[in-house]
Amino acid sequence: MASSGKAPLRLALFDCDGTLVDSQFAIIDAMTQAWAEHGLGEPDAADVRRMVGLSLVEAVALLLPKRDADLHVAVAESYKRAFSSARSRGEVDEPLFPGIVDTLAALEAAGVLLGVATGKSRRGLDAVLRGHGLTGRFVTLQTADVGPGKPNPHMVQRALAETGADEAATVVIGDTTYDIQMARNARVRSVGVSWGYHAVPELERAGADRIVHRGRDVATAVLELLEG
Repeated sequence: MASSGKAPLRLALFDCDGTLVDSQFAIIDAMTQAWAEHGLGEPDAADVRRMVGLSLVEAVALLLPKRDADLHVAVAESYKRAFSSARSRGEVDEPLFPGIVDTLAALEAAGVLLGVATGKSRRGLDAVLRGHGLTGRFVTLQTADVGPGKPNPHMVQRALAETGADEAATVVIGDTTYDIQMARNARVRSVGVSWGYHAVPELERAGADRIVHRGRDVATAVLELLEG
């Protein structure tokens, strides 16, 4: 059969918190309020940062392993209310990391489709993209609202189905071992970024194919993997 001559669709699938934007302070503040509402004292900020990227109830369960599932759900709901309230008051600051806009532009110029796979809710992700003028630049948005979260491969699989890209032409970009493990579970390649919430040695042990230290270098790493 003759080839159609069409180049395969290529996809760069970005994590959000800790990769595109620095949301740690807003997350820690909302979690602290949620714990206070339930008389739990104050969570350890370092522990909260380590859970960023997981679905919310799972993150709370890992932070409170000796408490029951009903409390985990209740704390997660309190967190969502606290975060939403802070956003409505204009108190949520989630700045883009340096070089991210340049890397998105470089990937788009190379014909690579852009997507997001995040533990955020769709409402939260939409607010971030809107706030930074990025609405419409990502062709697939995978959030914790639908199906299992990281490191389950579900979000990557949904992104592939929505875009028509295949595993060999897809790269996940993220700052946590959950992102790297999700990529491996989905049989796609991955780029770990050093400016987020898990340390570089952890990303390497998890199996990241590349590690980058500057936002503007992500595009180069992704294209090397896609073209290698």
